[in-house]
Amino acid sequence: MGPSMLIRHDTLTQLVGDIFAAQGCSAAESGRIARYLVAANLTGHDSHGVIRVPRYVAMLAQGEVRRDVTAEIVTDTPAFALVDGGYGFGQTVGPQAVRLGIDKALAGGVAVVGLRHAGHLGRIGEWAEMAAESGLCSLHFVNVAGSELVAPFGGVERRFSTAPFAAGFLVPGRAPVILDFATSLVAEGKVLVAANGGKPLPEGALIEPDGRLSRDPDTLYGPPVPGSAVRSAQNGLGAIRAFGEHKGSGLALICELVAGALTGSGCAGPGPRRFCNGMLSIYMAPGQFGSAEDLAAETTRYIDHFKACRPAEPGGGVLLPGGPEARRRAGRIAGGVPLSDGVWRSLVATARAGGLDIPRYPPLPAA
Repeated sequence: MGPSMLIRHDTLTQLVGDIFAAQGCSAAESGRIARYLVAANLTGHDSHGVIRVPRYVAMLAQGEVRRDVTAEIVTDTPAFALVDGGYGFGQTVGPQAVRLGIDKALAGGVAVVGLRHAGHLGRIGEWAEMAAESGLCSLHFVNVAGSELVAPFGGVERRFSTAPFAAGFLVPGRAPVILDFATSLVAEGKVLVAANGGKPLPEGALIEPDGRLSRDPDTLYGPPVPGSAVRSAQNGLGAIRAFGEHKGSGLALICELVAGALTGSGCAGPGPRRFCNGMLSIYMAPGQFGSAEDLAAETTRYIDHFKACRPAEPGGGVLLPGGPEARRRAGRIAGGVPLSDGVWRSLVATARAGGLDIPRYPPLPAA
């Protein structure tokens, strides 16, 4: 089952912002959460978009995430900082840590920033884009403490979070290359989208305890709980598979170690852990690596060479990372954000629970 309605991005942003304002977040924080979640939908990363709203509200009610936190700088040197997010919303403490890394790299050429104990950071490509807008290349390794969802290569039991990785590289005169992916075969949010009537999962995305491959979201979440808008992975017995077999499994391990263990944020397990994101980011000013003219020429030559590869299928072509997201963003800004019935119902239920008047936020008819 696919999208059943369209809603203007500005209307959706207003609705989500109002939901968090009704939960006691400041106007600034409510607006940030809304902008970043809707921005994920605009790029087509619906798994990290407004589908997260009921879960965020539940986490706030349970004390797992905190309102309007100012991140604490634990260690500060010219080229390095360790930042503690204090379990604040990722949309609040994430930009604080990224801004610190950007400022240090602009001043000294390179910077490393570790962020620990952050709420859900959303689409990690957002932070690579933020660095690119400031003229920097960047790498971002992320893990999720308290979130064992993914089975390592050769196993059936959960040991990893979805452990995302993102990178941004500047291309002079063109849009930056933004690479952003979970090290799992699919992001957990994509399983959530499928569970809410959205795009179905690819075959074999999940694995059952007996080793059988599956595409059924109930493998991860268990059967739906009547009357609940929030699906919990704690109710399922299966796991998501790592992408690329041993390669994705190995990269996920590195994400857990550098973003979880090294930053002090905590790894996915073992045992109960408080949910939070850890992120290790590296920021690089291209001008520190040599002549700007030489770098621009070599980058452009190689990108053109890359793009000129003969397509595998007639009418196809090689895509640069970030290109499909940019086209999707333009299309959804113009034509509306598609939402499934399940996602819309969960937003409506969450908004009404906060005392909001839903008719103020009318969806557009489906195209």
